[in-house]
Amino acid sequence: MSIHSSHSEHSHHHHHHRHHTPSVSYREANLSSTPSYSSGYSSGGYGDRALPPVGPPPGADPQLWQWFNAVNATRSGAITVHELQNALVNGDWTKFDLDTVKMLMNMFDVDRSGTIGFNEFCGLWRYIQEWQGVFRHFDKDRSGSIEGYELAEALRSFGYNLSPSILTLIEQKYASAPVNGYGPPPSITFDRFVRACVVVKSLTESFQRVDTDRDGWVQLSYDEFMKIVLSMP
Repeated sequence: MSIHSSHSEHSHHHHHHRHHTPSVSYREANLSSTPSYSSGYSSGGYGDRALPPVGPPPGADPQLWQWFNAVNATRSGAITVHELQNALVNGDWTKFDLDTVKMLMNMFDVDRSGTIGFNEFCGLWRYIQEWQGVFRHFDKDRSGSIEGYELAEALRSFGYNLSPSILTLIEQKYASAPVNGYGPPPSITFDRFVRACVVVKSLTESFQRVDTDRDGWVQLSYDEFMKIVLSMP
């Protein structure tokens, strides 16, 4: 997973690594093309030179503060779902899919503002870092994606004893199809791996809440069933 963002004066450092975690890189492109930053408000005193540099909050990690401001292309002080999607990149440089980004937003948008502030961003960043460690651990062949047998091992290690048919369904649901029908067989990228694991966890917890006698069977009304399914990320 990478964060990529932009600043015109650093555009020549396109793949410059700034973090001790090998799979995290900080890509810098060109922010001056963003109208609201370079030209849209220049006559109103919000142009490039008129923006005073805002320091990080007391005790904040300067590196995270720098990344937060890089992701927040509009300089609004809060990250939107599309800014977050533009910033989060898998190991193969594909963007995180929108459903995963929305899931992350919902998990960390504590004040339900629809955006991510700096403190919320710090929590989200730590969460992604933890998942990167998990992903690397189970990506045994170092392919940068998770195959079916690796997914089965990961879910088993988390305590989910799923049947082969369910594991196959999960793999089919979250695997990325080869581009144009060519390339390696479908496998699960980092973003989809996180979402698959979160969904299995959420569904299992929802089931356990109604399986009061712990026999692995539940009786659900149609309404209860729909609520569980539709609440999944």
